[in-house]
Amino acid sequence: MSGFYTSIVSKMLFPLHEKLKKHDTVKIRKQLEASQWRDVDTLRENQSLRLRQFIENIVTNVPFYRELFASLGLKAGDIQSPADLTKLPFLDKKTISENFEGLKSDIAGPLSRFNTGGSSGQPLIFLLGNERVSHDVAQKWRATRWWDVDIGDKEIVAWGSPIELGAQDKVRLIRDGLFRSELIPAFDMTEEKLLSFLDTIQKSKPKMLFGYPSVFDLLAKTAKQKGIKMDNLGIKVAFVTSERLYPYQRENIEAVFGCPVANGYGGRDAGFIAHQCPRGGMHLSFEDIVVEIVDPEGNPLPAGQSGEIVVTHLGTSEFPFVRYKTGDIAVMSDKQCECGRGLPMLESIEGRSTDFVVAADGTILHGLSLIYILRDMESVESFKIVQHDIDNTHVQVVSKTGEVNQEMRDTISQGFKARLGETVNISIENVREIEPEKSGKYRYVISKVSVG
Repeated sequence: MSGFYTSIVSKMLFPLHEKLKKHDTVKIRKQLEASQWRDVDTLRENQSLRLRQFIENIVTNVPFYRELFASLGLKAGDIQSPADLTKLPFLDKKTISENFEGLKSDIAGPLSRFNTGGSSGQPLIFLLGNERVSHDVAQKWRATRWWDVDIGDKEIVAWGSPIELGAQDKVRLIRDGLFRSELIPAFDMTEEKLLSFLDTIQKSKPKMLFGYPSVFDLLAKTAKQKGIKMDNLGIKVAFVTSERLYPYQRENIEAVFGCPVANGYGGRDAGFIAHQCPRGGMHLSFEDIVVEIVDPEGNPLPAGQSGEIVVTHLGTSEFPFVRYKTGDIAVMSDKQCECGRGLPMLESIEGRSTDFVVAADGTILHGLSLIYILRDMESVESFKIVQHDIDNTHVQVVSKTGEVNQEMRDTISQGFKARLGETVNISIENVREIEPEKSGKYRYVISKVSVG
């Protein structure tokens, strides 16, 4: 019966949902499921063709790129393949912020305002159109189906973003109910809530889990400590994303929940960059996203060498992301996956890690619960949070005005104390810039307090 209902959702209800939203998700997913089996040379030829069409479109219709190409003495035809992208400058959050209006296409359809979660310390506001959303959803859908699950199968989503949690209105609840997707908030991880989450999973018996690896790792630890059996529920796969997945987390989640862990890499800004297949390959969303790996000076690096991920999303003609610096560190692979898909792969993802922090009463909080306090302050340019011990948390703040005034200090202190405890000492330092880690990766929430 479950298979029948899933088929109704995936073949009828979800396609209708996407059609009403004017998304081409279904058509794109079918195209992606055909193209994934092509050889890498054919995929590269098709990617170059699509890149040329994309560049022609944005040079013609996007003021920022029209002016940029003119200032560089370039024509759209000068970009024939991904290798030619080095002729263009990188795009970063500051450039997007300063040229926001100019990045909108003259022929764009309806655009929705989005922002990143702020875990990079500097939130980004940008726009998404139906084209971009259709391609991103289709990429995620394709990767989901790699694991013999589909939209309509029971799903538990552990998520912590207010963007999702604030959208739980009646329409959203009805939709999630029809699609059998249940959302559990992943912010304050008290023992009571962890046990409640485990109980919800046991009662639901979902086919798949989706959310932060750190949350499912913590749930797994709790289940193990309490002797709660979770590996007999029929869960087929745990999809994890938004943080770096550590080997110990994978082992713990797989052992406790009795299912494989499928890693996904991407972000609101850059899109769904890569997904893991059942044979272990971290496949790029190659048809939609051009990925470069560059060194600190911005020079392209070959496969096998670690560098920053730079993306050009070919589904963003209405608000383009061209050579966008993600701030994440990864290594490109030159191998072919045993699964037979021609899609190129990442060898490893070394960046992106958001820690938990621990409140004075022992409550475990997702680091994002502190990030959102700073993210929502217009005067804050960037930040870094270090929890030295249970009683002391230090915050470095770069102010847009150059000064962290008393009002800002009070807002930060009150917000942090409300989550960590009134007795906790919150020290706030006004700095000119946030220094990167020795690896070159920026980490904006670091907790030195042991969790679990």
